[in-house]
Amino acid sequence: MEISVIIPVYNAEKYLRRCVDSVLKSFEKIKGEILLIDNNSTDGSSKIIQDYAKKHPKIVRSLKCDKWGAAAVRNYGAKKASGEFLWFVDADDYIAKDATSELITQAKKQKADLVMMGAERVDESGNSLSYLSAVDAGDPDYKSRFIRYGMGPWQVVVRRAWWEKHGFCFMEGYIHEDMELMSSLILYTDKFASVDKPLYFYCQNDESVLHKHKFNPHIFDIFPVLKSFYKKFEEAGAETLYHDELEWFFIWNLLIDSAKDFGKFAEGKPGFGRSREMLLKYFPGWRRNKFLRQKPLKLQLLVRLNYYK
Repeated sequence: MEISVIIPVYNAEKYLRRCVDSVLKSFEKIKGEILLIDNNSTDGSSKIIQDYAKKHPKIVRSLKCDKWGAAAVRNYGAKKASGEFLWFVDADDYIAKDATSELITQAKKQKADLVMMGAERVDESGNSLSYLSAVDAGDPDYKSRFIRYGMGPWQVVVRRAWWEKHGFCFMEGYIHEDMELMSSLILYTDKFASVDKPLYFYCQNDESVLHKHKFNPHIFDIFPVLKSFYKKFEEAGAETLYHDELEWFFIWNLLIDSAKDFGKFAEGKPGFGRSREMLLKYFPGWRRNKFLRQKPLKLQLLVRLNYYK
């Protein structure tokens, strides 16, 4: 078994068939399995999973995970997988026809533990919104960029033996749980490869947990997640070597990305104060960050405004 594609499923009947069909089509040249893991769905997702498992019994595995959240499901799936490589795919997204074969070919050619791909961000009709390029494995500073990138788990394929050796797992019970792990993976290997082609299609779904139109107290999960993220670098003895990258990661996630949610709802306003406290604790000299100073003046001003809100 060359690859295990792990798909957490929660009320995904609107998109699930498109996702699974795209993975099945990509298995023409390689041997793979699909782990469809139902996470307490209340719509027709469970039936769709059963239908695929019956139609493709040698490829599709129907599983259930009662612990809530994508992190718990991914961790469960990684333990159940039998493929040489793991790929965590979201149920509302889809992949290119030759995606798995291209990624596995590159992984074996480079003897890589970690392979990153390009991804296309699309709307619900499949129209392109933007392209998320892969970090160039040939760049001498690829580790620096990888740490700053902030990718989702779906943008990399990982060697299962390497994943298990280091005991990697997603932080359960939080949103933003993927960022806590993903950008630190590169600390544990020099065997990195990339395919800078749109092999993954990330669907901008307004119904997802990160695009809600009412206040969600989980927006404050960013604080324990970043704390745990920093701890990973301390444990690896890399917090000094990658100080600037870590500092920029905090700036981006606190003063740009999360600030959008803090400012959207009255209940989110305390997030600005907590962001100041966290930056003062970890990076009191953040204003001099070299990556921030490379950004357009407009973005630099926005960051400072969000800091003082």
